[in-house]
Amino acid sequence: MFYLAAAVSDFYIPISEMPEHKIQSSEGPLQITMKMVPKMLSPLVKEWAPEAFVISFKLETDPLILIDKSRQALEKYRHQVVVANILESRRTSVIIVTKDSQTPLSLSDEEIAQGMEIEEKIVSYLQGQHTAFIEKKV
Repeated sequence: MFYLAAAVSDFYIPISEMPEHKIQSSEGPLQITMKMVPKMLSPLVKEWAPEAFVISFKLETDPLILIDKSRQALEKYRHQVVVANILESRRTSVIIVTKDSQTPLSLSDEEIAQGMEIEEKIVSYLQGQHTAFIEKKV
């Protein structure tokens, strides 16, 4: 099982393009050009571990596009699960998206008060999904 936490960012500034010293505000407005972070999900699924159970994450700010973007990722990368979440509620609720289903997981007010974290529910649910995946392979 590969549980791929979301990238910190989809963009970065290469070290070779970083300024050596502090950028001076007296030089006026700043324009930044960033590079795309290389996508590692495709080579993982296609080349490195094609038989693995692979889980990725999709974080969005717009709930209206979350499921569609998650399904697009499943189609594009051909992996098994996307943990879909909205930035505003990412610590308390997610939707587990597979090719055939979408399963919401959320913390109750009581669970939040007890200090439970959503990751506990995610990992527990995915453990069951992984077991079912392995049983189908055998």
